[in-house]
Parts: sequence; structure tokens; C-alpha cells
Amino acid sequence: MSLIKNFIRSALASTILLGALAHAQSDAAGPIATKAGTLNFLRDESGMAALIDTQVFDRFDAKRIVHFDDAPGAGGVVARMLVQSDNGPVLYDFRRNPPLVQRVGQRMTLRRVFWQGDEVVMQSNLGWFGFQRGKLTKLQSSTTIYH
Repeated sequence: MSLIKNFIRSALASTILLGALAHAQSDAAGPIATKAGTLNFLRDESGMAALIDTQVFDRFDAKRIVHFDDAPGAGGVVARMLVQSDNGPVLYDFRRNPPLVQRVGQRMTLRRVFWQGDEVVMQSNLGWFGFQRGKLTKLQSSTTIYH
């Protein structure tokens, strides 16, 4: 019986921890405070444009804006952002100016995003993926239980 209790406790603790690390999606078009400046998304003739202050740094196709923000610290300033586009997610790294833009290269609809160091872990309609240094990796589940 204690093995079952321990399993349930660890599953509950994992759920709470992952819930705390998950970042909610937003549909805000701006202004959004980032480390590189003020971000705004604008619709133009070719789709959506992402601007820092008044400079366009990226364009993408999307019917609506959906993004997941990494805003560590109390200030709420966004360091990184994963944006849902029609061609798949796009990572913006605002720790650089101009921001680093990395396309994931796989069409998917994001459900949840977790920021773990330099890696972005994504739950999508296609399963779980990790994205780090421009490389997308399909994550495999494990049925191994460690004690």
C-alpha cells in the first residue's frame, strides 16, 4: 500500500511542479516589454510583422497571434517567446538585439510550453518535442519507474 501512496504522491508533486513551470499562452499583440525593447505584432499585407520599437525583425503567416512567453524574474520582462505561426512555432530570443529568430520547421499546434534553461519543451498535437539551439527533437515517454 505504501508503494501506491508514494507513486500517487510523486505523480501529484510532478503535476504541481510542471504546472508551475508551464507558461500560459497569450494573444496580446503588444506592447510587450522585452529585453531587446518594446515588441508589437502588426498585421500587414503579407501577414504578421513583429517589431522591436519601430524596426521589423520578422514576418510570418498567422490568422491570429498566439505566443508563450519566458519572463523570468519579478519584472515581467520577456526574455524569450514562442510564437504560433501557420507554418509552425517560431522562437524569438530577446536576450540579443536584434532578436534571434529560429523557426522550428515542423507544422504543429502548441498546447503547452515549458522553458528549461536554453531548451523549450512543447506539447503539441503531434506529441512532445524539445527545441534547443535550432534543433527539434521528438521526446519519448519512459515507462521506467525509478525509486
